[in-house]
Amino acid sequence: MRNITISVGHWLSAGSFEFNTDILATNPINISVVLGVLIFFGKGVLNDLLDKRKQRILSTIRNSEELRRGAIEQLERARVRLRKVEIEADEYRTNEYSEIEREKVNLINATCKSLERLENYKNETLFFEKQRAINQVRQQVLQQALQRALGTLNSCLNSELHFRTISANIGILGSVEEITD
Repeated sequence: MRNITISVGHWLSAGSFEFNTDILATNPINISVVLGVLIFFGKGVLNDLLDKRKQRILSTIRNSEELRRGAIEQLERARVRLRKVEIEADEYRTNEYSEIEREKVNLINATCKSLERLENYKNETLFFEKQRAINQVRQQVLQQALQRALGTLNSCLNSELHFRTISANIGILGSVEEITD
């Protein structure tokens, strides 16, 4: 091994100071004392550091476990809520489909009833119009018959007979109008 020599310039009387890097040449007792002191005092410090680190790790693990348990509980609550919401959604969907079907049937029934009423109104209107047309034709036929009869009577009858026939016909017409009303 080599020796490192450091000379101190002014203090020649003090001599030189040198490091001996040869471990085998150094005093093993000094080294063992230094190592013993380091191990004895360092062991307590090292143990304290390791104990503190161990406590922090255990504390972190406990906190992590608590957080994990809390997260699992929240997850289970969320799953329960999800199942409940899914069930409610299925019920709502089923109810809404049923409601839609009921509304559809009700709408179809209402439309059919409206169509029946319209058909009845149409038939009634046609019947009344037919009756009115028949009555008009009857009145026209009656008026024409009366006019022909009056024409025939006027040509064949004298004025007194003519006057009595007119009076009788007016009486007949009055009773016919009362019957038609």
